[in-house]
Amino acid sequence: MSVRWTRIRRRTLLFLAVMGPGIITASVDQDAGGITTYSVAGAQFGYTHLWSLPFIVIALAVVQDMGTRMGVVTGRGLADLIRERFGVRLTLAAMAILVLANIANTASEFAGVAASLEIFGFSRHWSVPLTAVLVFGLVVQGTYKFIERIFLAASAVYVVYAISALLARPPWATILRQTVHPTFSLHGGYLTMLITIVGTTIAPWMQFYLQSAIVDKGIRVRDLRWARLDAYIGSAAAGLIAFFIIVACGATLFPHGIRVETAKDAALALEPFAGPYATILFAFGLLNASIFSAAILPLSTSYAVCEALGWETGVDRRPREAPGFFTIYTLMILLGAAPILLPHAPLVAIMFWSQTLNGILLPLVLLVMLKLINDQSLMGRHVNSMAFNLVAWGTAAVMTALSVLLLLASLV
Repeated sequence: MSVRWTRIRRRTLLFLAVMGPGIITASVDQDAGGITTYSVAGAQFGYTHLWSLPFIVIALAVVQDMGTRMGVVTGRGLADLIRERFGVRLTLAAMAILVLANIANTASEFAGVAASLEIFGFSRHWSVPLTAVLVFGLVVQGTYKFIERIFLAASAVYVVYAISALLARPPWATILRQTVHPTFSLHGGYLTMLITIVGTTIAPWMQFYLQSAIVDKGIRVRDLRWARLDAYIGSAAAGLIAFFIIVACGATLFPHGIRVETAKDAALALEPFAGPYATILFAFGLLNASIFSAAILPLSTSYAVCEALGWETGVDRRPREAPGFFTIYTLMILLGAAPILLPHAPLVAIMFWSQTLNGILLPLVLLVMLKLINDQSLMGRHVNSMAFNLVAWGTAAVMTALSVLLLLASLV
């Protein structure tokens, strides 16, 4: 028995040493935009979209696994590999789209900060600048190990959505039935929501951040299986967060025909049906997600652009050692926070264009990743197996098709 527990303890410690990039990346994907999407889905369609979540988790896990393997085996970031294998022009074009999309995405995160704290009576003219200073200081002054611990703690806070769902007292038998038995509709609104839910799952910035974080952490090939487990756990956790947000809004807002447009609307609307604690928890979850993402999105952009240009990267470095890295990070925060302070900031337009740019870039990133992961000279024995390739190419095809549909729907 003692030998068995010694092995379990050793494996647990090994996993804890490697854990971080996969869980953090998947958790950040549940940002202000994602929370809004799931809230609106639950309020407008009840539990009818829950069946899609297991498939979404599989798709996310497949892509996260590929990024994890590439980061561990090559020891290089995705932008670095793209520049080497596909040339500077393609890399710079991708970076231009990524930067524009991430500026808009970062602005939407600061909008989430403003909206969540307004529920508690704080003006955005105080909350947004203070948050900008907070995330700036965290990355510029912190070490990778310290920052990762903060991000992991932020990932754990998402449990508030599970508590909000439980406070709503939902009909679990109905929820289980609609999760395992698809309820599909050709209605335009239903299809658009389905495409949007899937589209929020895998974003281009995630692939750049995950691989760069793995490299920055220094995970070795001998720890690959633990890094892959980290990616799988993160993907499952992201699916559970989406599940509980949809359940919370589906149990309270949908039966009463209450329509919401933002996560803030959903948080405020929960109170009459699930009590004030549900509203507080939901709003706190939105605040946590928004601050978390407002730190990660600029960081992922800095990693990607500097790798593409061959500049020094890494949060363990000081600003004088990696000036380009920290300059880009600073500019991303300033450009993301500034529009939220404008009296008539076009927040809807900002979110629209970020979604559009993500839709343009995602198919390219997925296809490039598949090309790289199957390059034996690059990956050795860690290339995709035939079975894994079938799943991966199927995932890429579906995500590409849905991204194109979402792009067309947003332009009509």
